[in-house]
Amino acid sequence: MANHKSALKRVRRNEAVRLRNRYQHRTMRNAIKRLRGIEDKSEAEALLPSVSGMIDRLAKKNIIHANKAGNLKSGLTKSINAL
Repeated sequence: MANHKSALKRVRRNEAVRLRNRYQHRTMRNAIKRLRGIEDKSEAEALLPSVSGMIDRLAKKNIIHANKAGNLKSGLTKSINAL
């Protein structure tokens, strides 16, 4: 176990950050699944900006890689345009 007070604090903080990142990543994946499940084009186009913003925020915080964010957004846009 950690020997220093600051190391103990770091362990606590890392766990809190890990849980927050996991929650945000899970929320993004659920939003993407919900968007891909929509059959109505106008409804999907209305939801796309919020999901896209969520993806951008996670990429900015390095929760997901920037290239993955771009690939996700591109794929979602293609699937909506194909409706």
